Amino acid sequence: MLQIQGDATATTCDGVTRRDFLQAGALGAVGLTLPQLMAAEAAAGSPGNDRNVILIFNLGAPSQMDTFDPKPDAPAEIRGPFKPIATKSPAISITEILPKHAALADHFSIVRSCFHTAPAVHDTGHQMLQTGRLFSGGVNTPHAGCALAYLRGRKTDLPPHVILPEPMGRTGGNLPHGQDAGFLGKAHDPFALMADPSQPNFKVPDLLPPQEIGEARLSRRKKMREIVEQSIDQFETSQAAELMDSNFQAAYRLMTSPQAREAFDLSKEPSRLRDKYGRNRFGQCCLLARRLIEAGVRFVTVNTFLTVFDEITWDIHGSKPFTSIEGMKDIVAPMYDQAYAALIEDLIDRGLLENTLVCNLAEFGRTPRINPAGGRDHWPQCWSMYFAGGGVQGGRVVGKSDPTGGYPVERPTDPAEVVATIYHSLGLDLETPLPGPAGRPFPLVDFGKHEIKELF
Repeated sequence: MLQIQGDATATTCDGVTRRDFLQAGALGAVGLTLPQLMAAEAAAGSPGNDRNVILIFNLGAPSQMDTFDPKPDAPAEIRGPFKPIATKSPAISITEILPKHAALADHFSIVRSCFHTAPAVHDTGHQMLQTGRLFSGGVNTPHAGCALAYLRGRKTDLPPHVILPEPMGRTGGNLPHGQDAGFLGKAHDPFALMADPSQPNFKVPDLLPPQEIGEARLSRRKKMREIVEQSIDQFETSQAAELMDSNFQAAYRLMTSPQAREAFDLSKEPSRLRDKYGRNRFGQCCLLARRLIEAGVRFVTVNTFLTVFDEITWDIHGSKPFTSIEGMKDIVAPMYDQAYAALIEDLIDRGLLENTLVCNLAEFGRTPRINPAGGRDHWPQCWSMYFAGGGVQGGRVVGKSDPTGGYPVERPTDPAEVVATIYHSLGLDLETPLPGPAGRPFPLVDFGKHEIKELF
């Protein structure tokens, strides 16, 4: 991911200096010939489907029994302290800690039977729910937004995939989180904001060049590069050399584009709307996600939290430094409920929801039985996720868990099917090949995996 720093030094995530970056870029070839690339693009789906995605990743993992899969008839140590409430959809019941969700339940649908069989580690769930595959054998599969960027490119000067506020940090497993382009190469990594949009002095670091460089100097450097490139025989220019320039071009677009600056400028929003989203990091990230989608970004990933260690999250083990179930109600749920409801209402008001899939994912669920510390621990055997817009029919419940919320009993759904659902909404052919390591083709999702058809 490109980060330009204010000390006259710019580095990419693999340590390339500004001089190297401006001279050559930081990208290696991705391994497809031009005919292969054109064939992949042709298989990627109809250009008439120009949907977008906002992926909200609930890092830490909400408790299914205490949010979207209440169990009012279970014993107290299983059902938890919260009561179920009626919603706008007769099919959906959620708990009282999400009242604004309840008022919008006719716009989203819940899958209550998600599961995976990998270790109960945050990192593995992060990988699988954003890429469709578990990191193994050194093969790092790209994030769904990076695959979309590779197949369809950018619409405008803005990047095709943006992560807000920044990529996931340490969550205990020391494994890839699935928030980069993996084997597609760094040219298809997302643009990471690396700033908190709720701060009064919020600015996007990468939108302007360092003062020591200046836009005029940067423009001159670009023109010099173009002259050199034009002097090279087109037939002798390798595909790799052409691709190596893409990082420079992407950075130049951002640093010189009024459209990009406008899209990231939250001061353009009315104060009352910013208040409606919530003047906190997650709330303002959701508002910024809407602005970016409206401005032409194809895919925005919003991390509700960045780590499970330095802040209170959905990771409700109970004992310090984590919070309890009650702490989730008092600290996490109000912020989350407010921002999500504001986002959905805003997308509806602007006519954007039908063309924008909003998916709320998590790495696993929580143990059915409350632990002695008053919390719940990691549980990948069953949990809930939900989807709105992008062709999804609202007000539905897909799948069912057992009476304790511990295991699926109807329509078990694995991470590959969740990611396939995102691709399906985008109109992508699930068998579209991506250029994997050593030229090995990788379909978007594994053979035999399909979208959650009941949502559409």
